[in-house]
Amino acid sequence: MEANPYLTKPGETRTAVKIGTCAVTGGFIHLYAAVENSLFEKYGLKAEHVFNRGSSISLAALASGENQFLYCAADATIPGMATGLDIKLVAAPLVGLPYVLITRKDIRTIEDLKGKALAVTRPGDLTYRLTKALLKKFNFGPDDVKMRPVGGSQPEQYQAMVADIVQGTVIVPPLDVRARHDGFNVIYHLNGLDLPFIYSSVHTNSQMLKEHPGIVQKVVAAMAESLYFVEKNPDKAKAALAKVLKLDDLEALQSAYDAFTKDLVNRRLTIPANAVAETVEVARENGTDVKRKPAELFENSFAENLEKSGFLKELWGGEIPGKKK
Repeated sequence: MEANPYLTKPGETRTAVKIGTCAVTGGFIHLYAAVENSLFEKYGLKAEHVFNRGSSISLAALASGENQFLYCAADATIPGMATGLDIKLVAAPLVGLPYVLITRKDIRTIEDLKGKALAVTRPGDLTYRLTKALLKKFNFGPDDVKMRPVGGSQPEQYQAMVADIVQGTVIVPPLDVRARHDGFNVIYHLNGLDLPFIYSSVHTNSQMLKEHPGIVQKVVAAMAESLYFVEKNPDKAKAALAKVLKLDDLEALQSAYDAFTKDLVNRRLTIPANAVAETVEVARENGTDVKRKPAELFENSFAENLEKSGFLKELWGGEIPGKKK
């Protein structure tokens, strides 16, 4: 690309970077596809994908420098970042709320939840906050529906429901397909909560921002290209997802692809400031000791550089599809 100043130059040594993820989810399809199809190598990077269990552990690994980047739902990480961790969001490939509530066979409506228990990862974590918002919307009292911490990732929370330890949980595709196959119900799409929500996002630490901004820019550029790659190469994208999720169900893979490559895609990668501010305020209301201002939690210059340089326009062959976010 003529307007791509971020590509590796002949003879340039690749820089090794570790990119952590906080969950195993279809929502990270763009990162999985970028790693599997060597998109980072085009930008002079040797990217290693590292799985960390949950947002708190992932943020700690990033803050300590064990990983140089993190790919995680920003709504899961912003409360921790706001407490004082020297970490910033630098790109938001997906903006929106993809979660659905799945329940056991005998629970067909929201009203049927009374007297039941819903799985969350741990108090204060993303599943906890989403479930709390859901119960608040439908006016359940604290004793009407229990939130039961079961730890782990979404598949483990799903298994807790299968075992009837809990009677429901919030998940993202493609687990909804498995739930339906197993006879369970999808009774609510959480986008109905109308919450500001930043999903899959690139994070980095202050050391990278201060000492290696060029590397940060290359990672952001590679993720921008991955949005294009995944849209134009669905079979390769689904193959990358299948490899990470260890999934061979074509219907489930298609469900995940449809959920995360269409309505939520933010091709400009800029982080919406209003959503960050609202998420910080929600965290404060939930008891988080907020020490950083919302504006201190993100840096949009790397994403903006992609548009200013003509990179995005050339990548998409003209006008960038979709509305500005």
